[in-house]
Amino acid sequence: MEQHRTRPPQSRPPRGGPPLPPQAGRGGARTPRQAGAGVAKTSAPVSPLVQAVRRFPNPRLTGLGSGLFCAASMFTLACLIQLLFGASIVVYGVLFLPVCVLTAVWVRRADLVTSVVAVPIAFAVGLLPIADSDGGFGGRLMGLVTALAMHAGWLYGGTLLAGVIVTVRKARMMTRKAAQRRRSV
Repeated sequence: MEQHRTRPPQSRPPRGGPPLPPQAGRGGARTPRQAGAGVAKTSAPVSPLVQAVRRFPNPRLTGLGSGLFCAASMFTLACLIQLLFGASIVVYGVLFLPVCVLTAVWVRRADLVTSVVAVPIAFAVGLLPIADSDGGFGGRLMGLVTALAMHAGWLYGGTLLAGVIVTVRKARMMTRKAAQRRRSV
């Protein structure tokens, strides 16, 4: 038995390209982006600080990508700290905080929670080159555990910082969706 469509097919503009013009006989329904395409927008001048922030890169990392970025950054920073500062864990902790912020800001919306999980793992991975050890696997492991215990404040602070950023991003996303639903109804 043949089944018929219950609604007409909808045409979608190709991704990344300009929107297609409305076809004859289809009504004048236009998206907000199409409706404002020919209208000159007047907006308030933007401060130089906002312009500088907008020029920064704005990648969107997946959950795995944010974990790899954070772990690779911390490991690289730890190796540099080992060379330049003689394994100073305080310098490592201070540099850990901006990496946490970048990880939480650059993770995409669908994977927000993963950044909070990736940050503590990256802290431990980065401690490997700078943790004190007596040699061998057991000594290295004992140095890592000791460093984690002695400098847990940096770990908790960075994780808390990433958690707050992720929570604010999620709340803003939920607020936007609710406002969009109210407008469409």
